Amino acid sequence: MLKRLLFVSFLIVLAIILFFNPNFKTISAGVAILLFGMIMLEEGFKVFTKGPLQNILKNATNKLYKSITAGAFVTAIIQSSSLVSVITISFISAGLISLSGGLGLIFGANIGTTATAWLVAGFGLKIKISALAMPMLIFGLIFSFQKKSSFKGIGNVLAGLGFFFLGIHYMKEGFDVFKNYIDLTQFAVSGFLGALIYAGLGIIITTILQSSSATLALILTALAAGQIEYENALALAIGANVGTTITAILGSLSSNIAGKRLAGAHLVFNVTTGLVTLILIFPLARLVNVMSEIFNIASDDYTLKLALFHTIFNTLGVVLMIPFINSLERLLMRIFKEKTGKDIDEPKYLNEAVLEFPSTAINSLIEESKYLFKNAIFEIVAHGLNIHKADIKSDLKIKKIIKKSTEDMETDVEDLYYKKVKTIYGEIIRYATTAQSDLKLNKKQNQAITDIKIANRKMVEVIKDVRELNKNLTFSRTLDNPHLLKQYDSFRNKVTKVLRVIYLFRTEANHKKYAEQLSELKIEAKENIRKSNKSIDKLIRKNLISPELASSLFNDYTNVNDMIKKLIEVAELLYGFKDSLLDNGTTKKQKK
Repeated sequence: MLKRLLFVSFLIVLAIILFFNPNFKTISAGVAILLFGMIMLEEGFKVFTKGPLQNILKNATNKLYKSITAGAFVTAIIQSSSLVSVITISFISAGLISLSGGLGLIFGANIGTTATAWLVAGFGLKIKISALAMPMLIFGLIFSFQKKSSFKGIGNVLAGLGFFFLGIHYMKEGFDVFKNYIDLTQFAVSGFLGALIYAGLGIIITTILQSSSATLALILTALAAGQIEYENALALAIGANVGTTITAILGSLSSNIAGKRLAGAHLVFNVTTGLVTLILIFPLARLVNVMSEIFNIASDDYTLKLALFHTIFNTLGVVLMIPFINSLERLLMRIFKEKTGKDIDEPKYLNEAVLEFPSTAINSLIEESKYLFKNAIFEIVAHGLNIHKADIKSDLKIKKIIKKSTEDMETDVEDLYYKKVKTIYGEIIRYATTAQSDLKLNKKQNQAITDIKIANRKMVEVIKDVRELNKNLTFSRTLDNPHLLKQYDSFRNKVTKVLRVIYLFRTEANHKKYAEQLSELKIEAKENIRKSNKSIDKLIRKNLISPELASSLFNDYTNVNDMIKKLIEVAELLYGFKDSLLDNGTTKKQKK
C-alpha cells in the first residue's frame, strides 16, 4: 500500500513539473532511457552468466576475501548489483552458501557498483557518446531478433549500452539547456549543513529512481554541466548509497528469511558507511585531492574526482565492516529467526527465491526431501514399530533393541502424517512441478527433479505401510499369542536393521560399505515379496494361529518387505550421490 501511494504521488508530482517546466523533459527522458538501458543490460548478461557467474559466486564464498572480490568483480562486469543480490538470496535460501559468504558477496557488490561512476565520468562525459550509442542500438536490435539465446543476449547487452549512453547524452543536453533558465548552483549550501541536506536529497532521489547507479549518473551529468557544486555532489553520492537500502527493504518485505537477513545487512552496511563518510566528508575530499595528483587527474575534473571519492568511501565501508562480519551475522540470525512453535511442520529450504535457478531449485528440493526423511519419516517408522530413534542410532544389537522395546508407544501415524509430512510433501511436489514447467532444464536436471518426486511419493507410501503395520502390531499385543508376537518381532527386526544401515549410510564417511549392504537388503526384500514365509506356513500347519491372523501376517509380511524396498530406494535416491542429482546445472530461470 505504501509503495503504491508513493508511486502515485511521484507520478502526480512529475506530471506537474513537466507541465510547468518543459525544459525538465529532456533530463527526465535521459534518466528514463538510462534506466531502460540498465534493465536491458541486466537481461542481456543473464544469458551469459548462467553457469560461469553462479559457479564463481558459489565457489568463492569459502573465504571472505574471495567472496568480496567475486562480488565486486561480477558486479563491475554485469553492472547489476540487484542481479548479484537475487542470486545470493537464492543460494542462501537453498543452503548452497552460508549467510557470512552471502554478506561478503553483497559487500563486494557495493565496491563493484563504483564501476558505473568511472564508466560515466571517464567515458560517457568525455566524448560525443551519442555517436557511439546509435550503432550499438542498431546492431543490438539486429542481434535481438535472432533465435539463438546467445545472440539475443548480445543484442540486449549492445542495446542496453546504447540506451545507457544515449540516456547520459540526453541528461547532459538537458542540463546544458536547463542552466540557461535556472542556475541550480544558487541553491548550493556549504559546510556540514550542506552535506546533511544534500545527502538527504540523494536518499530521496535514489528512493524515487530505485537505482543508485542512475542517481550517480544524474549527479555526474549535473556536475559536468556546472549545475551543482562539487562539495554538494559528494554529499549527494553518499545519500545515493544510503538510498539503495530503501529499495532493498521494500523488496525484502515479501521475501523469505534469507532475503530479509540480506536486506538487513545491506541496511547496516550502507547506513554505517554513509554516516562514517558523512562525518569524514571533508578529510576524505582532501584525500581525493591528494590521490588525484598521484593518478594525474586534473584539479578541475570534478566528475573523475567524484568517481574516485565514490570508490574510496565504498572501499572504506567494506574495510570497516570486515572485522564485524561474524557479529553482524549473529545479529541478523537473532533478529530474523525461522518460524517455530507451529503444530504443523513447514518447509525449511523451499521458498520463491530458490526458483530463480535450476541449481538452487534442485538443491533445495533435495535438502527439503532429506529433511523430511530424516526428521519425519525416520521417526514415524521407528515409533510406529515401538522403537526409539536413539536406539537405532546406538551401537546396541538389533536383537537387544527388539527385546527391550516392549512398551506400546501409542503412536498415531495418521496424526504424525498430517503434522510432519503432508504440508512439506505438498510443497515439495508443488515446487518440483513449478521448476519443471517454468525453468529451462536439460535432461539430467529434469530427471533429477523426477527422481526427487519419486522419492517423496515412496516416503508417503512407506507411511501408509507403517500405519497398517502399527495397527496390527498394537492389536497383536492384546492377544495372548507368543507365536504371533514373535512374528511381529521378526518384522520389527528387519525394518530396524534397514533403518540403522540407512542412518549409517547417510552419516558415515565410508558410505560405499553401507550402500552395498542396502543393495543386498533390497534384493532380499524383493525376493521375499515373491516367496512365501515358511515360518508363517508352519504356524498355520500347527494351528498356532487362526486363519484371520494368518491372513494379516501374510499381508504384513508383504508390506514389511515392500516398505524395506521403498526405504532403501528413497535412501539411494537422496543420499546415493547419483549423477542425475549431482548434475543439477546452473541455468538461469527462463520460460519454456
